[in-house]
Amino acid sequence: MTAISKPRIRAIEITYVGMFAALMAIGANITSMVPFLQVAGVPLTMQTFFAVLAGLLLGSRLGAISMTVYMLIGIAGAPVFSGFEAGLSPLIGGTGGFILSFIATAYFAGKIVEHAKGSPTLKTFMIAAFVGLFMNYFIGTNYMYFAFNFWLEVKMSYGAAWSVMAWFIVKDLAFTIFAALISPRIYRAVTRNSVNPSSTNLSK
Repeated sequence: MTAISKPRIRAIEITYVGMFAALMAIGANITSMVPFLQVAGVPLTMQTFFAVLAGLLLGSRLGAISMTVYMLIGIAGAPVFSGFEAGLSPLIGGTGGFILSFIATAYFAGKIVEHAKGSPTLKTFMIAAFVGLFMNYFIGTNYMYFAFNFWLEVKMSYGAAWSVMAWFIVKDLAFTIFAALISPRIYRAVTRNSVNPSSTNLSK
């Protein structure tokens, strides 16, 4: 009889998950060292870059887990969110959807790389990176629109919500392309360390 066992996270995979959770915390607060990198009081972070990179390098499962760990660390009280914030309030705020979107960003970027035929090419990484970026903006911006209009009681048109994000798209486009360009070589190094997030183990 053949049974499907749940994939276990090995020590090296736990290390990668922790590393990307830490990189997210650094990317969220890099403007604390460079205060002028802000638009309308909102910091220009590197979180989208690291979320996309997590998906490209770790795959859908571990990439999403690393982003979930990051979010849970922040909810638990560690000041890892943008502006060194913590707790549930950042998730309820207007930009809370972007914190949630990082999980989907990593997951979908990873899925595309995993489903590539043969060894993933630069084109595959580029498509995967932009799908991740799309998920980041789609979830985050729609959440922001609903947050402002329904529970924060700040009237904002749907077009205005997307207009605000136009200030950030150039930065995120550049970082997304950069993530795709550097991923192939790093991906090969990661896979050589026997990290295969999408594998399913079969046992008799």
